[in-house]
Amino acid sequence: MSLVILAVTAALQLVVVAVSGSVALLSDTIHNFADASTALPLWVAFAIGRRAPSRRYTYGYGRAEDIAGLFVLLMIGGSATLAAWESITRLLDPRPVEHAWWVLGAGVLGAAGNEFVARYRIRAGRRIGSATLVADGVHARTDALTSLAVAVGAIAVLAGYPRADALVGIIISAMILLMLKDTSLAIYRRMMDAVDPGLVGRAEQAAMQVVGVRAVGQVRMRWVGHRLYADLDIALDGHRDMDSSHGIAEEVRRQIAHQIPGIEDVVVQTHPASASTGRDHTTGHHEAHPA
Repeated sequence: MSLVILAVTAALQLVVVAVSGSVALLSDTIHNFADASTALPLWVAFAIGRRAPSRRYTYGYGRAEDIAGLFVLLMIGGSATLAAWESITRLLDPRPVEHAWWVLGAGVLGAAGNEFVARYRIRAGRRIGSATLVADGVHARTDALTSLAVAVGAIAVLAGYPRADALVGIIISAMILLMLKDTSLAIYRRMMDAVDPGLVGRAEQAAMQVVGVRAVGQVRMRWVGHRLYADLDIALDGHRDMDSSHGIAEEVRRQIAHQIPGIEDVVVQTHPASASTGRDHTTGHHEAHPA
């Protein structure tokens, strides 16, 4: 969906670039083509991520999304560099901008197309937990603002300030680079297995609501693509047999799955708690996970 919409938007803008000579619109068009092209690696990554886990890739192939995220970053950086180069060249060697009203309309068209794609990507990314898709949606939203900057530049040209077109092109490049910083941080955190601390707190709270759980030990969570996995230790009260421990572990898993919808898998290890200190022993464990 985003590939088609952005490709059509950029193609229409390219026609206006050809007749107007607007370098600001050229910068925006280059970036829109680059943004459309980022849909392809994401498409491939989601297709690869659907493959079943293997004995080599035991967590599956979800990391393909993070690799696609790196490609997105490269495309963003490359388009910003090219747009800046063209704008600086035009600022040093000014040329008249023709059909400024067309440039104004193309800027508005670019803003509308990018905002539609931004909402579509962000909504889908949040629904499935894909940081790469959300980052790409934020990227498209920034593009909508840059397209509006093109429209502002066209108004300035119509008001008698021809150099405004090149200046807007430089501003667009700077906005893209600023957005690149935030997107890079989001991709970096995902590749480093960072999770929202609030998710860890929700998992701990869900486990403590289960009758028989005395304490929650270490909680480990990670994203593999847009799938979330959790592994936690719990201490049980009293001395319980295997069946009883298994039942509590299964209930903990169900509570966490209820509190964190969409979580892919939860592994629970149980330990008996010391009657005098409430601390769990280090011997023995039990694992529970969905069949």
